[in-house]
Amino acid sequence: MLNRLFKLSEHGTTVSRELLAGVATFAAMAYILAVNPAILMNGFGADPAIGTDPTSAAYIATKGALVTVTALTAAVGTLIMAFAANYPIALAPGMGINAFFAFSICLGAGVPWHEALGMVFINGVIFLLLSVTGVREKIVASIPYPLKIAITCGIGIFIAFIGLKNCGVIVSNPATLVSPGDFTQGGVALGLGGIILTLVLAARKIPGAIVIGIVVTTLVGCFVPDGQGGTVTRSPGAFFALPASPDPVFLELSFNFLHDSASFLKILPLILTLLLVDMFDNIGTLIGVTKRAGLLDKNGHLPRAGRALVADSLAAILSSLFGTSTVVSYIESASGVEAGGRTGLTAVSTAVCMLLALFLTPLILVVPAAATAPALVVVGVFMLQAVTEIDMSDFRIAAPCALTIIGIPLTFSIAEGIGFGLISAALLAVATGKPRGFTLAGYIIAAIFFLEFFHIFPFSG
Repeated sequence: MLNRLFKLSEHGTTVSRELLAGVATFAAMAYILAVNPAILMNGFGADPAIGTDPTSAAYIATKGALVTVTALTAAVGTLIMAFAANYPIALAPGMGINAFFAFSICLGAGVPWHEALGMVFINGVIFLLLSVTGVREKIVASIPYPLKIAITCGIGIFIAFIGLKNCGVIVSNPATLVSPGDFTQGGVALGLGGIILTLVLAARKIPGAIVIGIVVTTLVGCFVPDGQGGTVTRSPGAFFALPASPDPVFLELSFNFLHDSASFLKILPLILTLLLVDMFDNIGTLIGVTKRAGLLDKNGHLPRAGRALVADSLAAILSSLFGTSTVVSYIESASGVEAGGRTGLTAVSTAVCMLLALFLTPLILVVPAAATAPALVVVGVFMLQAVTEIDMSDFRIAAPCALTIIGIPLTFSIAEGIGFGLISAALLAVATGKPRGFTLAGYIIAAIFFLEFFHIFPFSG
């Protein structure tokens, strides 16, 4: 039955190989179960009803709910991809997009998390329409390839910066904006040690390096004083338990921003950025993973691309309903491909592992910031590696890419960084007499960002 359903013989693989490949993918991306809730709580915690006190009942319940919905959306999205497209690709809430949700939308723009989830829903619906009509590929094609790479690199630095900030390695300073933290503090020292350990594991290509780094750092944190009479890692109430209730975030999305045109215009650039980041992330992952799996045809095209894009779109819609940021295809799926995964059965295996991990929620909840920081830093480094694909010898390419890469972390906003890159690329194309080097759709998107930046059209109020 499995052979017929997933065409195992046609792809030269076996049931056992596919199942083991799925476990390999899970091991490579399991860090998201701890990291995604940690990032999103920055935005959810802005709600006075939840707050930022990690010991409060509301905070604990919300974070537990986010662990549950992270696993559920990952499992459901991955199963959709498995049965719709028969690809060995796993999905989960996207790194970078979750930071955009928490820091740019909730904290930066002051959008309540309920409404932010509503924006994710609209993003998913638009995503689905663009995928079904084929417009999605045209929009992605409208952005120069080097700029797509720059966006990835900028988000990588942004994520690494958040990790260093969360564990106190970098702190704010009124004179120099930022400065090193106090490395003698237990949590800061533990975070630095975790970063070094995870970097070494990743450099030695140890399978599941990020997950190992989180586990080891969390365990060591049980013996490191936090300076307040306790330890950095709190003792869990239990090792196994039923999954935390998703009720605090499930179906809690709101569309209040649609009540009047002014509110909608305010969040329009944010939805646009969600679309752009989502599209680049998914397309890049699909092409990258399927190429390594040998699934591209002789012309370099992706068979069943339409089904894969629709699966991504449906997963994005479901993520808003469950109560988390946008679910996307994960580049860590390449781990399963390297282990021999070639079909959707690999993805099914990964999804089952995600569901089983729900019973480890008590352990996931006690993972400290010092243990998630190494994951953020290493993922950021992985994303930044793509910078070698940018031709920095051509100034017309280098300038927009550099502005994007440094703009995202320095403005603490993915949207602002993308805007810098698109606007400068469009202006340089016109000023150098090569306007056809930029597409019409690219000019339109750049114009929207320009109007928002200078409040010529009051998106930001």
